[in-house]
Amino acid sequence: MATRIQSKSKARKEGADLRPRATAKYIRISPFKVRIVLDIIRGLSYTEAAAVLKNTNKSAAPVVLKVLNSAAANAEYKNISKSDLFVAEAFADQGPTLKRIMPRAKGRAYRILKRTSHITVIMDSSNK
Repeated sequence: MATRIQSKSKARKEGADLRPRATAKYIRISPFKVRIVLDIIRGLSYTEAAAVLKNTNKSAAPVVLKVLNSAAANAEYKNISKSDLFVAEAFADQGPTLKRIMPRAKGRAYRILKRTSHITVIMDSSNK
């Protein structure tokens, strides 16, 4: 059974390396907020995803649009047309957290966690 898992993992890695991708790291938006936007565009074609992001009223939408455009540009570099692309995978991992202090009454201090995220968008060609 372990050999089958290893072979599947190897095949998945070989296939994943060929797909165009883009990553934005250390973005000062909480990954929880970014995942809401990524859930909207996952599985859409490039043109639909770009249109949805331009009209989405969320703080993470412009950042995700930049990552999406970067992934599409990487795909064009690999001679894949933008009209053939769709969002195969989109995820946001948590980056390092900035820890700040808010002064409170009676000499106390409350901790403020300013979260960062790493956003990854992986495109794929629809005509395989």
